[in-house]
Formats: sequence, structure tokens, C-alpha cells
Amino acid sequence: MGYHHISVDDIEPTPDRPSVQRSISDAADLENVAVNRYEVAPGEDIPLAYHYHDDQEELFYVLSGTLAVETPEGTYEVGEDEVFVVEPDSPQRAHNPESATDPVRALAIGAPAVDDAHPYEQE
Repeated sequence: MGYHHISVDDIEPTPDRPSVQRSISDAADLENVAVNRYEVAPGEDIPLAYHYHDDQEELFYVLSGTLAVETPEGTYEVGEDEVFVVEPDSPQRAHNPESATDPVRALAIGAPAVDDAHPYEQE
């Protein structure tokens, strides 16, 4: 049996990210799912680039604030206690707009835990 009790605030932020990312899955040694908590100031992105995944499903659960998720179909506004799901091969860029007055805190879950992100070139 294995259990992990982790204080997310004690997890060191991942370096070189556009916003504060704390990898819960790394701290818990999870292999099958990627779990990250983000703290996104106005004008900051969650991903490194507008992107899509071949196989990974992603879910953003907004803990506080309003997360904007840009897609080729338009931009979605995801409020506190709301979830936004991204299926494989679906381009997205999650961010906190420059015009926002409050930071966003969101939990991002992706499965399987694979590094299959590809930059998406807007037309």
C-alpha cells in the first residue's frame, strides 16, 4: 500500500514556467496522471505555448478567479468551481487575461501522463 499526504504550498514551483506551477504528480511520484496546481497572475499563461496533445486528456478545475481558455472556436471563460475539459487533438491556451484584476488558481489534470504536446500554429 502507498499513501501520500502533501501540502501543495510546500511543493517548490517548477522553474522556467510562464506562471507558478506546482507539480503534485511529481511530489507524489505519480506515473499515470499529471496533476499540477497553477497560480496565474493577470497577463500570464499556464502552458508554454498554444498547443494540443496527441493522446492526453486535460481538465482544468478553477479554484479561484476566472480562467480564459483560447481555442480555434473562441475563448471560453471558466469561473470558480467550474471545469473545462480538453480532448486530445484539441488546441488550447489557458491564461489569465492582461485585463484581469485578480489572479487565477487552477488545478490541471492530464492523463495519461505523457509528454505529447505540440505547438499549434494559428491560421
